Formats: sequence, structure tokens, C-alpha cells
Amino acid sequence: MIKVENNMKKNLIIIFAIILCASIFTGCRRSDVVSYNMSKEADNFDVARKITVINARTDSIIFEMEGVFSLRNNSNNELTVICKTGENEYKKHFIFLNANTLYFVEDIGGADVSSLSYEVNFFPQKIGHVVDFETEWVD
Repeated sequence: MIKVENNMKKNLIIIFAIILCASIFTGCRRSDVVSYNMSKEADNFDVARKITVINARTDSIIFEMEGVFSLRNNSNNELTVICKTGENEYKKHFIFLNANTLYFVEDIGGADVSSLSYEVNFFPQKIGHVVDFETEWVD
């Protein structure tokens, strides 16, 4: 009789464990898993991306960066961008955010971008009159 009760207890524990595992894994949505994996790949410098910083008040692009980089927000209201520039070589940049700026990061993995370099574009004509130049179109 004691042996039957022990087997029954074992079976109940196994059934409970199966139900618990099933309920845990049912809670994971496929999109959550994909999002986690994509973020991990980007943080491991395996995804070419482009970040664009926009002045929301003037709707002007003030900064763009393309390349393979990891992105984090820090406690000083800054984006910390670490770019991979070579084998075991990295550059770190900070982008200050305020009430008038927003940023957008896009996955450009399909683009022809070097995995060991990056490109930064400032738009001084949007920031202020730091650089003033004129161009003339000639036919």
C-alpha cells in the first residue's frame, strides 16, 4: 500500500511539473523571443543599423550614424553608442537627449555596410549657422 502511494505521489509531482512547464512556456510570445534575439545580435555588433536624431520642434534631422553599433540609454539622459571599428576596436559616442529631440533606429542589415566601420553625418545647417555655404547648379 505504501509503495502505491509513493508511485501516486511521484506521478502527481510529474504531472504538476509538466503543467507548470507548459504554462510557463505558453506565456512566451514568439515576438518576445524574436525581439530578445534581435537585440542580442545588435548588441553583439552583428547587425548593421542606422540611428537618426531629429529636432522635434523644427522637424530637422541633426545627426545620423550608420554602422554596426550597440545602443544604450544612460542615467544622464544620453544615448551611449559603441561602434565597432575593427577587430577588438571600438569607439564610444554620447548623444544628449532633451525634450526637443527624438531618435529612431532602423535595421539596415540588407544594406551594403562594412562591419568594421561606421559613418556619422552632422547637419550643421539644421543645428545653427556653424557652416555657411552656397552651391550653384550649372547645366
